[in-house]
Amino acid sequence: MTRVLKLGFLASRNGSSFRAIVDAIEAGRLAAEACLIVSNNRKSGALAFAVDRGVAHLCLPTERDPVTADLALRDAMVAAGVELIVLSGYLRKLGPATLTRYQNRVLNIHPGLLPEFGGEGMYGRRVHEVVIAAGAAVSGATIHLVDEEYDRGAVLAQRTLTLAPGETVDSLEARVTALEPLFFVETLQAIAAGELVLP
Repeated sequence: MTRVLKLGFLASRNGSSFRAIVDAIEAGRLAAEACLIVSNNRKSGALAFAVDRGVAHLCLPTERDPVTADLALRDAMVAAGVELIVLSGYLRKLGPATLTRYQNRVLNIHPGLLPEFGGEGMYGRRVHEVVIAAGAAVSGATIHLVDEEYDRGAVLAQRTLTLAPGETVDSLEARVTALEPLFFVETLQAIAAGELVLP
């Protein structure tokens, strides 16, 4: 039986997966509600998109006082009725208050295969640089649970792609970036349908 997912989002920049998920909800392809998006960047494209689509939104800078920001983030998500948090290019580590309240309920997408190509400093273009330098035959994207360590949480789903002859960092980045939003939507569809069960 499909259940409606109550989603919260975190994004620092464009929020490509956030946008794709909202589009899927509005098109009736995903049984979910976009309850709230929070950004640490007042100028993020994700916040502008939220305004345009009527999604509740909040800017919470984290650098000056991370402890207070962590508590505020947790409280905002709880007040909005969020059950599951989706990271869409959120470039800050989550604090203990949010992680404790949403244990095993925070999802991130990583632009590489975990655990091989993860860890501190491994995000964005850097992942693709390391994949190419390692001579890997495959790469892809990983959706995983978030805990207090970078890219260590349990892997929920992976999509792989074979590196082409002459693959470059630019071409690999473009291919992985293109597959991520729909992959996130499909993973949430599986959760909503009970086909993918969170711990």
